[in-house]
Amino acid sequence: LFDGVYPFYLQQRKVAVFDVSSIIVIVVFLTFACSFLLIIPGIRGRARLYWTLRVLLSLLVGVVIVAVQFTGDWETGWVKANTSYKSFSHVLVNADIGLHVGLAGVNVTFMGNPVNQVNETIDYNEHFSWSFDADYDHSYSKGLERGLPSPILYVAEKFTTQSPCSMHRQYRISGHYASATLWVAFCTWLISNMLFSMPVLVYGGYMLLVTGAFLIFSLLSFSTVRNSLMCPIQFGTAILRMSYGGSFWLTLAIGLLCFVAGITVVALHYFSLDLLKTFFDLREDKAEEHQEMTEVYVNTHFVNNGR
Repeated sequence: LFDGVYPFYLQQRKVAVFDVSSIIVIVVFLTFACSFLLIIPGIRGRARLYWTLRVLLSLLVGVVIVAVQFTGDWETGWVKANTSYKSFSHVLVNADIGLHVGLAGVNVTFMGNPVNQVNETIDYNEHFSWSFDADYDHSYSKGLERGLPSPILYVAEKFTTQSPCSMHRQYRISGHYASATLWVAFCTWLISNMLFSMPVLVYGGYMLLVTGAFLIFSLLSFSTVRNSLMCPIQFGTAILRMSYGGSFWLTLAIGLLCFVAGITVVALHYFSLDLLKTFFDLREDKAEEHQEMTEVYVNTHFVNNGR
């Protein structure tokens, strides 16, 4: 106590999977989608369905590329164990311990089973960042000062720069390269949309293939951490095992979607151009350009002068 007041320590609270940045990205893209849905009744005929399919699929690709930058479930792991709760204490608690690895840091979850044990509420979720503007070791030191539970500090220590496990260097470098590759994929996605709107359909298809390639490259970059020997995270006889999380598989699905869409556009360009133009609502414009005039009005005055 300090002058009869309980001390208060600022804590880094962050949801294990989604944070404020992810929610902002999703809200922005949902706003674009809702704005399009408001104007879609003004499009006539079958083109309305084609426009809806193209716009919603394109927005889906864009929101996933940006949102997974901020999620924390590229790799996840859970373990249920009986472990000590505080340092220098032999009291054991039954808890679920989770580790969520993102591109910019890790989240360590420590939840009692049940939550209320040893006269305390055991429900912790701490974020430790290794982004360019953050110091992971400093965040870990702050956790020591706040007196976080021993399991959280034990897991977080595995990722410090001084740890012999070298997990910090492996995950940090692979996460940075994966993030950079995703931003390149976002740029190629923007270029593909501009090419489709010009319209230069076949080149838009090529850029979709490039977008899918960079999404796959980001997955390969992140998965390089599996090529090195990992230190075990063990609580007694229980071992916390890691596996790829939802963001990893979602990125893979969107990458494959870009490949399928790009290959379809390129194939239709060479084998069924009319069908491709119909899907992009270009066939009617082309027909109007080549439409023959059924009636011709001739000024007889100029005809007589020409004689």
